Amino acid sequence: MTASTATEPLLEVRGLSKSYGGVKAVQDISFSVGPGEVVALVGPNGAGKTTLIDIVFGTQRADAGEVRLRGRPLTGSSERRARQGLARTFQHPQVALELTALENIVPGLFGNRIGSFRSAWAWAWRGLSSAPESAITIAAEVAARYGIDDVTVPCGDVSLGTRRLVEVARAMASEPAVLLLDEPFASGDPESIEAIAGAVRTIQEAGNGVVLVDHNVDLVRELATSVVLLNFGEVAFAGTPEACMSSPAMREVYFGEEA
Repeated sequence: MTASTATEPLLEVRGLSKSYGGVKAVQDISFSVGPGEVVALVGPNGAGKTTLIDIVFGTQRADAGEVRLRGRPLTGSSERRARQGLARTFQHPQVALELTALENIVPGLFGNRIGSFRSAWAWAWRGLSSAPESAITIAAEVAARYGIDDVTVPCGDVSLGTRRLVEVARAMASEPAVLLLDEPFASGDPESIEAIAGAVRTIQEAGNGVVLVDHNVDLVRELATSVVLLNFGEVAFAGTPEACMSSPAMREVYFGEEA
């Protein structure tokens, strides 16, 4: 586990709240992510983890609170937030199955500059023949950096874990300050889980921040620098992985044991 750095945070989440009618999905949640830090959001299904990620990335709007990236307010659409230095992956990998790993990664090089990832995808579908040679070279380097060995196979013919790795590589190709990872280890085989864990370590070592949502507590303990435990949209515990895993709140909320 990489030690936290005593510097200004890259990402600050301050008092975020979101309700759907009478249901409070997220209630007054705050945390920060510094360079080289991995903040894990854990909790049972329905705790508000993905809703929180959606709000931070701009696909849902908060009722209250703010998000700051590198000291500046982060507002507007997800496309705008991507241009400002935020990237994310999804529970179900958003990759084009007909395209190769390389073809999926190339749009990440341009998504934060074209104006939207939708525009980048439209550009990508014209084929690699329209891409500058330098972009193809850089995309191949990004793939290698995150452990993708064969970039010529269509993503529909590779494992779920490899698709997740391609999505991580595409997100990091945009050179974000912070990456939001939504359950990257779900349904993965041991080999792909280790590959994705290695990718997270690479991101840490480069000085980027990571927000990690996952249910694999062993990997959370290994990778995270801090943990935020959510329950019914509220923070039930926040602290180091060791303190969180041994806390009465964790045993009660996450494992269903009475305190």
